[in-house]
Amino acid sequence: LPSEPKIFHGRESELFDILQLLRMKASRIAILGTGGMGKTSLARAVLHHAEVSAQYTQHRYFVACDSAASKVELAALIGAHLGLKPGKDLTQAVIRYFAAGPTSLLVLDNLETVWEPTELRGDIEELLSLLTDLKDLALIITMRGAERPAKVRWSHPFLPPLQPLNHHAAEQTFFDIAEDHHNQEDIDRLLSLTDNMPLAINLIAHLVDVEGCSSVLSRWEAESTSVISEGYDKKSNLDVSISLSLSSPRIKAVPHAQELLSLLSMLPDGLSDVELLQSKLPIENIWNCKTTLIRTALAYLDDKKQLKALVPIREYMRKTHPPGNKLVKPLLKHFHELLEWHKDFSGTETNSATVGQISSNLANIQSLLRNGLQKG
Repeated sequence: LPSEPKIFHGRESELFDILQLLRMKASRIAILGTGGMGKTSLARAVLHHAEVSAQYTQHRYFVACDSAASKVELAALIGAHLGLKPGKDLTQAVIRYFAAGPTSLLVLDNLETVWEPTELRGDIEELLSLLTDLKDLALIITMRGAERPAKVRWSHPFLPPLQPLNHHAAEQTFFDIAEDHHNQEDIDRLLSLTDNMPLAINLIAHLVDVEGCSSVLSRWEAESTSVISEGYDKKSNLDVSISLSLSSPRIKAVPHAQELLSLLSMLPDGLSDVELLQSKLPIENIWNCKTTLIRTALAYLDDKKQLKALVPIREYMRKTHPPGNKLVKPLLKHFHELLEWHKDFSGTETNSATVGQISSNLANIQSLLRNGLQKG
C-alpha cells in the first residue's frame, strides 16, 4: 500500500461519508474532482484508517491506473498486486481471485487515464461491472471530473466532486509545510491565488519555505502558475495537472469547450445562463460546452449558479489559451448594453433586475476593461 498522507486537512467530512458507505456490504464509491483536489490523498487516508484496516486487514489493494492503456493492461496491473501469474488476459483470473477470497477493498486510482478514451470506455466499464458483481469486494475509484462510469450501481448517497479546502484547512496545510512565521497578509494573498486547491497550496508552500512569501508573490506577478510548475509530473507541476485535464478525450470531443474556458479565465465572477444566452457568444453548442466543463471539473457552478473556474485554472488559461477578441467583444458589448439600459431606466422597476445583473458582473467588467487597457 502507499503510505498514509502525512499532511491531511479539511477532508474529515468526506472521510466520514466514505467510512459510512464502507460499512455497507460491497460498497462502490467514486471519488471525483478536478486534478489537484486531493482525490488520491483521500483514498490513501481511507485505506489507512483504523476502521478500514480492521475490517479488511491485509486485503486492501491500491492500484495506480496511470500506466494502463487497455482493459487487459488494467487487469494485468490488478493481477500483479494480487500476486497472480502473468498471462495474456488476467480479467477472469482477477475475478476468480476476489470471488474465492475474503472480503477485500480495491482502490483504482486515476481510473480516468484508461476510461477516458471513448474506444476503451466500454471495455473498462465491463471490467468494473464484473468487479462490482462480487459480493465480497468493496471498490473505490478516483477519477478526474464529475462523471461516474456506467454499468455500476454506485453506493448512495453519491460523494459530490471534491471542492477546494476551507480557509482553515488551507492555512493548516500551508503551515505544516512552510511554518507560521510569515506575514499573515502575505499568506492570505498567496492562498487566494491557489483558490484553496490542495495541490496548489502544497506546491506554493514548499516554494515559500525556500524563497519566502514576498519573493513568491513577486514571481507570481510575472510568471503566474509557472511559479509552481517546475516539477515533472502532475503531482509536482500544476500546469501539467491542468493540461492533462484539457487534453482529455471528453474535452477533445467538444473542442469549443476550451474556448468557453478561455473566456472564463477573464471572468472572476463567472457567467450565469442569462449572460451565456444574452451575450450571443460565437461558441458552437455553448450549452454542451458548459456541460462538458462541469463534467470534467474544469469549471463548476457556484451557489448562485454562476459558471466559474478556479483561480489556478483561470491563470493557466490566461497564460496559455487567452481568449481572442471574437470572444471578448460580444461580452463587452453585452455589458455595455446593460450599463446603457441601467442609465435609460434608472429609478424604474425594470431597472432593479438590471442593477442585480450588473452587480453580479462588476469584477468581470473590471477584468475585461483592465485587459483591454493592457492590450492598448
